[in-house]
Amino acid sequence: MAKINRVMKAKGGAPVKKNETIEATVIDITYQGMGVVKIDQYPVFVPDALPGELIQVGITKVLKSYAFGRLVKRLKASPDRVENKNKALITSGIAPLVNLKYSAQLLFKQNQVQQLFKKMNIDVTVAPTIGMENPTAYRNKAQVPVQEINGQLETGFYRRGSHKLVPTNHFYIQDPKIDEAVSIVRDVLRELKISAYDEDTKKGTIRHIMVRRGYYSHELMVVIITHTAKLLGSDIIIKKLREQLPELKSLIHNVNNKMTNVIMGEDNRVMWGEDHIHDQLLDLDFVIGPNSFYQVNPQTTSVLYQLAADKAQLKPQDVVVDAYSGIGTITLSIANRVKKVYGVEIVQQAVVDAQLNAKNNQISNVSFIAKDAPEQMAQWAAEGLKPDVVFVDPPRKGLTEDLIEAISNMDTKTFVYISCNPATLARDAAQIIAAGYHIDGDIQPLDQFPQTTHVETVAVFRKNH
Repeated sequence: MAKINRVMKAKGGAPVKKNETIEATVIDITYQGMGVVKIDQYPVFVPDALPGELIQVGITKVLKSYAFGRLVKRLKASPDRVENKNKALITSGIAPLVNLKYSAQLLFKQNQVQQLFKKMNIDVTVAPTIGMENPTAYRNKAQVPVQEINGQLETGFYRRGSHKLVPTNHFYIQDPKIDEAVSIVRDVLRELKISAYDEDTKKGTIRHIMVRRGYYSHELMVVIITHTAKLLGSDIIIKKLREQLPELKSLIHNVNNKMTNVIMGEDNRVMWGEDHIHDQLLDLDFVIGPNSFYQVNPQTTSVLYQLAADKAQLKPQDVVVDAYSGIGTITLSIANRVKKVYGVEIVQQAVVDAQLNAKNNQISNVSFIAKDAPEQMAQWAAEGLKPDVVFVDPPRKGLTEDLIEAISNMDTKTFVYISCNPATLARDAAQIIAAGYHIDGDIQPLDQFPQTTHVETVAVFRKNH
């Protein structure tokens, strides 16, 4: 067995070799849920390994700055380990923390946020992560890849780091009704002998099956995503899915013939039913289309939005801007607390949905504009708009310097940042502080994505006097 403390084999070379077996203690978990062991400060990443565990690792791939390994033998297990028979949940990345006790998952996420702020030299208190009572079967949306394996159309997940499909019927973190619907759609496509799209040959039809289900409404949307413009057997597909999916309200054919990793194309064709479904959030009704951004965990989303609104200390006379407003979930959920809310969103269809949602919920003190958020914020600043509060809930890449500058130029007193990526939140926090703000109170993580390494975080910034 190789020793842990040993001299580098060559200057700048790795201290391990491919196919070598080493023994080491796991010291950390990566943001992808892999265990970390170090040999002379050289990291080796190992799936299904938890901090504190003593393991034997078989080295599988060696790079200049790090290596990957596989678990050969666990010599000492972590007291936080949970055994799950479905190891594929870890190897696929579907639920990389399923092997970790839920209380330890929440602590891991709190520490993750704390360390990211520490790296940016920002001294803050990160509150304990708010968790779920039942941290499984929570996702209200699935986008499942399709491939042909041994002549049969299969649905499942891609093995981590590859496009090799591993068939499965159960995804553990998804609504079981969604898993059931995916299997039913797959079986109908099989019966009709409709082919799966092949990325190598560029031939075949079905690329993905997407299913959304309203957590409260129980309305079901099925989207069949194809490479081809035609979907043969549509009438039979409609008939069989209506018979077997009693909750079905919307059946859509989406065409994506581009060579891209983007799952859905822009061409949606209603095969049967409506072009949307409904669901409820904070006593409001929302229209959700096939391309709509709608939080995947509705149970925690209501907690998240209430928390953000409470931390903002909204007042009846406040004018508010909701950047990245999507279909209007934040905008409409805070409208009854304030004088006026302006929403800005770059996706035109999302703005149409947001306007419809405002009308359906009889909310009149909101307005939505279809524009890039940083550009529109700069324009509002130039026009003299001075909102009391700005909410941002950006994509994982975070905010631009232009948007932060615009908020500062508007002399906004309170800036509420809802983040799905604590790394970009911590980065942006440094810029927001430099623009004349300070962090008010604790940073609050919330477990929007149990069994994964992702975490939602709320930070509130106040303008310095």
